[in-house]
Amino acid sequence: MSLFTARPLDQSQPPSGLHRRLGWPHLVALGVGAIVGTGIYTLIGVGAERAGPAIILAFAIAGAVCALSALAYAELASMIPDAGGAYAYAQTGFGEAVAWFVGWSLVLEYAVACSAVGVGWSGYIVAMLGHLGLALPTALTAGPHAGGIINLPAVCIVLLVAALLMRGVHESARWNVALVVVKLSALALFALLAFAVFSTDNLAPFTPYGLFAQEIGGETRGVMTAAAVVFFAFFGFDAVATAAEEAKRPERDVAIGIIGSIAVCTVIYMVISAAAVGAVPFTRFAGRAAPLADILILIGHPLAASVISLAAVLALPTVILVMMYGQTRVLYSIARDGLLPERLSRVDPRAGVPRLVTLLTALAVALVAGFLPLGEIAELTNAGSLTAFVAVSITVLVLRRRYPAARRGFRYPLAWLLAPLAAAGCLYLLLSLPQLTLDRFALWHGIGLLVYAANRLWRRRQAKA
Repeated sequence: MSLFTARPLDQSQPPSGLHRRLGWPHLVALGVGAIVGTGIYTLIGVGAERAGPAIILAFAIAGAVCALSALAYAELASMIPDAGGAYAYAQTGFGEAVAWFVGWSLVLEYAVACSAVGVGWSGYIVAMLGHLGLALPTALTAGPHAGGIINLPAVCIVLLVAALLMRGVHESARWNVALVVVKLSALALFALLAFAVFSTDNLAPFTPYGLFAQEIGGETRGVMTAAAVVFFAFFGFDAVATAAEEAKRPERDVAIGIIGSIAVCTVIYMVISAAAVGAVPFTRFAGRAAPLADILILIGHPLAASVISLAAVLALPTVILVMMYGQTRVLYSIARDGLLPERLSRVDPRAGVPRLVTLLTALAVALVAGFLPLGEIAELTNAGSLTAFVAVSITVLVLRRRYPAARRGFRYPLAWLLAPLAAAGCLYLLLSLPQLTLDRFALWHGIGLLVYAANRLWRRRQAKA
C-alpha cells in the first residue's frame, strides 16, 4: 500500500475480540474522569491571576473552543467505530504515513500524561502521609534527578491502574465511575460551602485586566490569556474515541460520551470558578498551587479543605486509567494494521483486553515516572493532543467531500465554517508552545520515523519471502 493511500471507509477490520460492554453513561464518565483531574484544583488560581473574576468567562471560552474539536471527533467516531481514535480517522482520511504521525503523537500524549500524573499523585500522597507522621525516605519518593533512587509511589500507582485495566474494560469502567462520583461530590461540597458566603462585591470589577492580552505588572493578563491557560484543563476527552470497539452502540454512544463529557466539565468548571471568586476576593488565592483548599481555609472550613485534598488524590488515578486505556487502544489499533508487531494486537479472550500491550505500556510509563524528571517535558502532552485535534478537524472535512452520502450517527453543525477554525486555533496553540517542547516533539517523531521505516522494510521482506 502507498504511504498516502487512504483506507476505504467501508473496509472491514478483522474481529477484534474486544468486548462491547460500555454504554454512553460509562463513556461520559470516562471523559469526565480524564478531564477533571488536577486542572480544576490548580488552574483556577492560575486563571484568576490573569483574568480576575472573569475566570468564569475564560472557562466558558476554553470549553467552547475545545468543543469545536470535540464535535469533529463525535462525527468521525459515529462513522468509524475503531479503537484507534484519531489514528484510525487519519488512516481513512489521509493514509498510512499521516496516520502513523498522528498515532505516534497520541502514544506520546498518553504516555507523558500517565507518567506526569503518576508523579503528581506521588507528591500528593507523600505530603498526606507526612502530615500523618508517616514520612517516607527521599530515596524511595524521588528519582535520581531529585536526589533519590526511585519514585516508588508513582511506579506503584501506574502498575495498580494497569492491573485494573487488565481485569477487563467493564471492571475498569465501574471503578472509574465510582471515583468520578467521589471527586465530583468533593467539588459539590466546595461549591455548597463557597456559595454560602458568596458576595457579588467580590465580582467587581469583573474584568480587571480587560478581555484581550496585555502586559500588566510584567505579566501577560486578560480573559483570553486565561482562556489559553485553562484550555489544557479540557484535554483527555479524545480518549473516549478509543473506546469505540467496546461501546454497545458506537455510532451513538461515543458521540454522546465525547460531547457529554465536554459539556459536563465546562459547567463544572464555570460553577466551581464562580463559587471561588464569589467566596473571597480573587487576589487572596490567585496564583496559589491549591486554591480550592486555600479558599475553604479562608472561609473557616479546614476539615473540608482536607477532604478536597483527599479528593485530589482520588482524582488522579482516574486520569491515569483513562489515559493508559487510550494509549493501549491506539497501540493495539496500530499493531492490528501491521505497523507494529502483530503480537501487540492479541486480545485475551476471557478479559477481552489486549493484555500484552497493556503490560508493556505500564512498564514503560512506570519506568519514566520512577526515574526521569517530568517537569520540563509535561508540555509534550499538549503537543500530542493538539496534533491530533488538527488532524481530526481536517479529516472530518475530507470525508465530507469524499463520502457525502455516508451514514453519520452525528453530524458536525456548520462543519465547513467551524472545523477550519478549530484546526487553525489548535495549530496556533501548537506553534505557540515553547521552542524546547517543539524540538523534543520533533525528536520523538524522528524516532518514530526510524521505527516506521524499519517496520516497512521488514514487511517488504516478508512479502517477498
